[in-house]
Amino acid sequence: MNVLVKSATIVDPKSDFHNQTVDILIEKGTISHISKRIQNPKDYKEIRLDNLHVSQGWFDSSVSFGEPGFEERETIENGLKAAALSGFTAVAVNPNTNPVIDSYADISFLKSKANKNLVNLYPIGALTKNGDGKDLAELFDMKTAGAIAFYDYQKPITNPNLMKLALQYASNFNGLVCSFPQESKITGLGVMNENITSTSLGLKGNPALAEELQIARDLFILEYTESRLHIPTVSTAKSVELIRAAKQKKLDVTCSVAIHNIMFADDCLKTFDTNFKVLPPLRTQNDIDALIDGLKDGTIDMVTSDHNPIDIEHKKIEFDYAKYGTIGLESAFGALNSLFTIKKTVELLTKGKERFGIEPSPISIGSSANLSLFNPDERYTFSKEDIASTSKNSMFIGTELKGKVYGVINNNHMKIK
Repeated sequence: MNVLVKSATIVDPKSDFHNQTVDILIEKGTISHISKRIQNPKDYKEIRLDNLHVSQGWFDSSVSFGEPGFEERETIENGLKAAALSGFTAVAVNPNTNPVIDSYADISFLKSKANKNLVNLYPIGALTKNGDGKDLAELFDMKTAGAIAFYDYQKPITNPNLMKLALQYASNFNGLVCSFPQESKITGLGVMNENITSTSLGLKGNPALAEELQIARDLFILEYTESRLHIPTVSTAKSVELIRAAKQKKLDVTCSVAIHNIMFADDCLKTFDTNFKVLPPLRTQNDIDALIDGLKDGTIDMVTSDHNPIDIEHKKIEFDYAKYGTIGLESAFGALNSLFTIKKTVELLTKGKERFGIEPSPISIGSSANLSLFNPDERYTFSKEDIASTSKNSMFIGTELKGKVYGVINNNHMKIK
């Protein structure tokens, strides 16, 4: 692939061309020249877009597709297409399929389905066999096959000894264990954040305490094992405090927050719209403020769309029985860019690579072209027409966002809207 990107402002603090508006010449998938003005004597395809900005390709650390088993929700092929159109060149895919991704063969299957794709797919293997929380899965085998982490998606490990064994075992091969922060006995049948809003709506509550107890437990176990832990999708102010204190003690812990948990508070549920039914649940404005502060000071390491397609049959039903989840790839950039500067937004969309062992891709001459292309200033109201995913269960529909994605260049291919 040969292409000349014209008048692009580079957003990449690790590049010598950061904040400069330049032309970028890409030949056979490699950046061969960057300059204020580049001629095009070979008549390469030119990309000229309004207010064009480029950055290192973005990475999402928690994406769910349906395949295998739930293809009606999302296939791998269409999911990766949606990711590309949303500006992502790499996604970590959760194992919540049917069957659960818990073996060498399963990891190999996912990688083969995404082979030579524009978007890099990094599989996450289940932490326990069948994701049932009873026995450890074959972690080393999955690591050998290409798994970048181990996680029973949105299922807490209730047995503390199992969590201890997982951390100890994974430390032998530098594996990354992820633990969903929820104490299910406290949560019970709760379907939304427990506070005055849940009482007024007559919905059972999922208290912040349930998340914080699990995090406190896991941090104690982490300190004991001296291993590595990632806590996905934290949602409460106290959780941020606990993790901040753990980092001050030099524990090897990272965490993420779902973008919708810093955009929406639990009062959005007053309409009983099941697209707002997510796990962890939407919390209070006080929690949102603490989460944003945690992102600003580095306590929270990364953001994720926590993209989770759910078919309409499991969403358009009574709130108590609807499945948890919202899609978020397509709205991720516009939502984040509404809250942070463009520099911080790009940082949050690329920062997770290091933790998951993915090489960064600075914009420099001689590097492979791994680029996200976007206009950071365009404002628009997100609608179903902006959704490329098969499932349309987005809580962002009707929300004003800032920043439009043009597409991506990666793996010697490109997809531009």
